[in-house]
Amino acid sequence: MEEKKDYEEIIRDRARRVFDAMEPRTADADMVRLQDAFELAKEAHAPQVRKTGEPYILHPIAVATIAAEELRLDINSVIAAFLHDVVEDTPHTIEEIKARFGDDVAYLVKVLTKPEKPASDLSQQVDNFKQMLNSMQRDIRPIFVKLADRLHNMRTLSSMKPNKQMKIAGETDYFYAPLANRLGLYYVKTELENLSFKFRCPHDYAEIVNLIEGDRRHQKERLERFRRQVKATLLESGIEAEVTIEYREPYSIWRKMKKYGDDFNHLKYRHFTEIIFKVPEGSDEKETALKIYSILTDSFKEKPGGLSNYIDSPKENGYQSLHVKLLADFGRWQEVHINSERMAEDSHRGLDTRHSQEYIERWLHKFRSTLRDIGNHEIGIDFMEKVTASFYNDDIMVFTPRLKTIMLPQKASVLDFAYEISTPTGDHAKYARINGFLAAVTAPLQRGDVVEIFTDPEVYPTLERLECVVTYKARNAIQTYLNTIPKPHFHRCEYCRPIPGEEVVGFLEEDRSLSVHKRDCPIAIRLASQQGDRIESVDFEPDGNLYPVTLWVRAIDRVHLFVDIADCISNRLHLNMTSYESHCKDYIATMEISFGIHSYSELETIMTSVSAIDGVDEVKRKLD
Repeated sequence: MEEKKDYEEIIRDRARRVFDAMEPRTADADMVRLQDAFELAKEAHAPQVRKTGEPYILHPIAVATIAAEELRLDINSVIAAFLHDVVEDTPHTIEEIKARFGDDVAYLVKVLTKPEKPASDLSQQVDNFKQMLNSMQRDIRPIFVKLADRLHNMRTLSSMKPNKQMKIAGETDYFYAPLANRLGLYYVKTELENLSFKFRCPHDYAEIVNLIEGDRRHQKERLERFRRQVKATLLESGIEAEVTIEYREPYSIWRKMKKYGDDFNHLKYRHFTEIIFKVPEGSDEKETALKIYSILTDSFKEKPGGLSNYIDSPKENGYQSLHVKLLADFGRWQEVHINSERMAEDSHRGLDTRHSQEYIERWLHKFRSTLRDIGNHEIGIDFMEKVTASFYNDDIMVFTPRLKTIMLPQKASVLDFAYEISTPTGDHAKYARINGFLAAVTAPLQRGDVVEIFTDPEVYPTLERLECVVTYKARNAIQTYLNTIPKPHFHRCEYCRPIPGEEVVGFLEEDRSLSVHKRDCPIAIRLASQQGDRIESVDFEPDGNLYPVTLWVRAIDRVHLFVDIADCISNRLHLNMTSYESHCKDYIATMEISFGIHSYSELETIMTSVSAIDGVDEVKRKLD
């Protein structure tokens, strides 16, 4: 009885936070509705408890708190946050919600309620995603409430079993985090990514957290000195601003390590300096940001080509800032972000802010148009793949020779650009010129590129071209031409190429065979988000087979360097090298060495042994 009294007090205290957050911006009549929604949710969920053993009502309260405090949603959205599980998990109906709280709240709750059963060949997960995405044809608010719901679920995921953690973390990384990014909710996106990473790959996450903390301690003194120098430089010119050193989150660092193939110690820009300024009276944001830029570059050396102007050319999610790279007195380039208070606030709140309405309207128009096109062609699992390929990436802005703007996802290729112009242009694209220079149609594009496409009626889509496009329009056009590409009967994932002893996860295929993936494999994350019920635990132990790997080695060149490396691999570790390539320039040697191994621990032993050879500076596994 005493424990129940304690929970009763906790429940009331936490609900009061929601009321306190909403009261300053809510009419009295709506505050009565909000309190009524809490009472209904409390009564409806009274018999239920969470996996943690706590009363279930604490979850809707937490979702409403996030909606009210962190996302600052409107009153009906916060009411829907209190009620989002009532229809799904209790005997109460949508009709009751409508009669008690009105049509708008009933609509929001209905969108947030999972379908009773999957439609046709969709999995329940994908059917739920599709229902939410379709709601965006009318209203974006259900997505914001769902993000609040997902954020709290991820914050409390430790109480779940590992397979359930993988399912929820996989769909979070695949669907919710990129969507939060698209909606400008940078901090929500960042937290979702990191929590997903923590539960998908706990070993990698813990390792990077330790590396960050070690780096923070090691660089604390000189980074603090740089921060003080920046702040003092601004104050001398009459600019008051908040200056902080911010380390990138573990997931961001892990992703950059994967992207650039660097280890932690060789990764650039593990942290950045953030400047948040108040706009002086009589000035504007851009003028003040450029003044700060001018002041800093008068005092610090600027890296050539290191300026990125996201004020005049915001990202499609509305993100604005001025980025510049400055040389600190300890000889390292430092990335500096110059933001107004409004820009920083927009990064927290996303596209629901007034200033960003033009961006949300533009993106929603594009989203709705393509979503209708996808819906007309895709009804199965591929629906989500097409949606995420089209929208859940950061954007780059590129141009035609007549300077027409084309927005494409990062990692888009010339072919993606060609298909944005027209399907025939993409189908028959032969080569291109990027900024006047000859380029293949498979070449990746960068922000600001000017692209000219040259076609040939004898050129048609190929299977290889399918692998270098990311947009729905391009992939759909190529797949239409090629019909379907059969999946292999059974495979060790060709993308991540797991080795026995690595952290892996299995997925049961249609033919009952098992595909094995590394737990950080993007394909595994996608499958977990769409087919979570097919996840299988796998003990991928050494089986006597050899698995081909390639090491990339950089070293100071010297006599007998190759002999020492060959001796280490062949004689001491008794492995047969299948190929070896070496290049040397200005006394720096780079090598690619291929051989077969039995397990991941064997690979770690090899990398450690090669790293210890005199002159060797860097050793890493090459995956492509």
